[in-house]
Amino acid sequence: QVQLMESGGNSVQTGGSLRLSCKASGDIDTSRCMAWFRQVPGNGREGVAAKCIGDSKTRLADTVQGRFAISRDDDDKTLYLQMNNLKPDDTAMYYCAATRGWSYAGAWATATEYAYWGQGTQVTVSS
Repeated sequence: QVQLMESGGNSVQTGGSLRLSCKASGDIDTSRCMAWFRQVPGNGREGVAAKCIGDSKTRLADTVQGRFAISRDDDDKTLYLQMNNLKPDDTAMYYCAATRGWSYAGAWATATEYAYWGQGTQVTVSS
């Protein structure tokens, strides 16, 4: 079992920066992929970024390329999302997710790839 707890969400103005953290507990060492998703009311969860063991690349959605960066500290069992140059369209609830062990079909931005989810942290960007 894996438990995930996000933090770092806040309200900022356009152009601001935030760093989200996702602290994992339990058997996270066996989770091949960890990711960040976001969701606004009325929409499904959108994959933002992912970091998978054995994958030399980090995965980023086109909408955040050049502005967001994901990193994973397996020693500290923490996943980070550095968000720079924030825009109002980035306003959403941000969720951390992890796969169940090595089970991963390669579709990093698909919510069904992930078995474990945190409760979310709200990011609000005002113009």
